[in-house]
Amino acid sequence: MKMLHPHKARLERRMVGSTNRWRFPREAFFGDLLGLSQMCKALNVDFEEVLKNPDRLCISQIQKIFSGNLKNKTIPSGEADVILTCLGSKWELHQPQLFQSETLAKLFLMALAQGTTSPTKELERLLRAHLRGNVKERPPIKKMIISLKINDPLVTKVAFATALKNLYLSKVEINMNDVLGVLASAHILQFSSLFQRCVAMMMNGLMPSTIKDFYLAGCKYKEAQLTTACEKWLEMNLVPLVGTQIHLRKIPQELLHKVLRSPRLFTFNEFHLLKTLLLWVFLQLNHKIQTVPVHETVLAFFKSFPKKHSFLDQDAGQSLVPLFLCLRLHGIIKGKNLEELRHINFFPESWLMRVTANHYHALENGGDMVHVKDLATQAMRFGLLFNQEYTTHSEMIAVYGFFFEIKGIKHDTTSYSFYMQRVKHTDLGFPSLLYEHGPVSLRTERLVKYEIRAQTLVDGKWQEFRTNQITQKFGFAKPSCKSHALKVQTVGIPIYASFSFIFPTS
Repeated sequence: MKMLHPHKARLERRMVGSTNRWRFPREAFFGDLLGLSQMCKALNVDFEEVLKNPDRLCISQIQKIFSGNLKNKTIPSGEADVILTCLGSKWELHQPQLFQSETLAKLFLMALAQGTTSPTKELERLLRAHLRGNVKERPPIKKMIISLKINDPLVTKVAFATALKNLYLSKVEINMNDVLGVLASAHILQFSSLFQRCVAMMMNGLMPSTIKDFYLAGCKYKEAQLTTACEKWLEMNLVPLVGTQIHLRKIPQELLHKVLRSPRLFTFNEFHLLKTLLLWVFLQLNHKIQTVPVHETVLAFFKSFPKKHSFLDQDAGQSLVPLFLCLRLHGIIKGKNLEELRHINFFPESWLMRVTANHYHALENGGDMVHVKDLATQAMRFGLLFNQEYTTHSEMIAVYGFFFEIKGIKHDTTSYSFYMQRVKHTDLGFPSLLYEHGPVSLRTERLVKYEIRAQTLVDGKWQEFRTNQITQKFGFAKPSCKSHALKVQTVGIPIYASFSFIFPTS
């Protein structure tokens, strides 16, 4: 006969510590509620918060007690009372120091619970001794052995030893070659202060040879601060620095895609960015090459593919299409560069026809870029890298028969200004190469929508300066020939100055 109304589970009565107290089997905390309450009072902790997550909060409070008493104290000279077995070695530790690591603290408390008849009393005696600040009063506790298994390949014995050394010393020198392993060790040990120190060190140590590993570490350990720093650094340095070194090969495609989509991306011009991206693809497909090839070698490689389909239409190139969709191919305006694109058979014919058609319509309409609407994502972009040795630095650019000079000026050690101005092709010193094989517009005015942006790194943080999006008619005479100036006050160097503009319908 089935029971239609079974009795509800009754409360259990169990011996807890040296008393016989009620406990509630379906509550979050299964231990001694009265003892926990008393401990909370002693540690000045909210009892309700501890009930929600007793293990973590108790360990956190114990860590505070030990860390407070560890300040300004010398390394303990007495015999170690904890043996940690890990990575095939045995490490001797002291209780106060190991509590800086949440992982080691949990292992110790688990060992304490299993190795003594009254773990609560032993822990209370340990805490009382350290709260008094008298190490000699600490009761003798049987030497405990704890074990930690590590499967992270980044953790080496040297890096793990460095992490353990940081339990005793606050400023242990960390070699940049070992910082990844120390970061991984700190993550496993749940040693937050060391982990954040490694993150700060990595953010300040970004360079072409480290960007890939540091970025992947940030993703692996979900450290958004580090991944964001890597992305911002690469936005500035992809074209001028990484794109000139063999380390370009190591940049993950996912990171490259993020950077290419960023409106903060720095490039000297669109063709420079295209050359960097073509080199990245070349290095992905030619693993044995260990030096950066000249641009002609890259072009010859892509020309060698079958002519029936473009490279991006073939199996090897289809996964790369999202990268090249980030380019603003309409920003490549020199006839020589456009011919180069057609001859290497890299882009689908439809892409090249669209670019050619856009250029034709713009020239036919006096420079009006009817195909471009959004300044942030479609503007033509040019850049100046203002280095420490410069007092002035400028470049000449030609777009649909209109000529501009983009310029940076250093006024004093921390004061700079950046602007663009329209110039005549007949002006003294104007490079003839800009107009000999291209159109020249005789229009006295040109409506331009533009934005000037400057970025520089100061103490590990990026400073950004920018104008608003400004629409202005540029003539040949002052003041209409000159744009608004972006004024910059900074101690950072170099300064990455970007000029973005479109020619709206006028």
